[in-house]
Amino acid sequence: MRKITLTLSMMISILALLTLPGAVAAQGGEPTDDEVNEIAKELYCPVCENVPLDVCPTLACEQWREIIRQKLSEGWTEDQIKQYFVEQYGDRVLATPPARGLNWLVYILPPLAFVVGAYILFRAIRGWRQPAMAEESFPPTAPEDPYIARLEEELQKRDR
Repeated sequence: MRKITLTLSMMISILALLTLPGAVAAQGGEPTDDEVNEIAKELYCPVCENVPLDVCPTLACEQWREIIRQKLSEGWTEDQIKQYFVEQYGDRVLATPPARGLNWLVYILPPLAFVVGAYILFRAIRGWRQPAMAEESFPPTAPEDPYIARLEEELQKRDR
């Protein structure tokens, strides 16, 4: 079991490394607006609330986009640029909060709520489908009292 877990974690690590964006190097000139906006859309404006940096019209955002352009032309990677802004302004500038501290709740609660809701729904539907059981359905037993035994015998003869 441990070998399977180790192999699976190695495969996931290799896949993650292959899908990470590579270093952005200046290729014969200044970075394009698309390259700048690719990083800017993952950062939030320091002035406006909940406005991505790539669409915010404020002067502060324009300056941030210029900083991104400058860092890209110097050969910085996307992760290095994001880390630069996090060091300057904190985690609140990131569009996707890092999975640490109380931010884990953002990643855990929705799937957990879905699983709990599915379980409750499953139990409710299963309860609707099963017929209600009789209050007390005990198998018939032989009466211990001779009077009751005789009465039962007479009733059975009568029903025939």
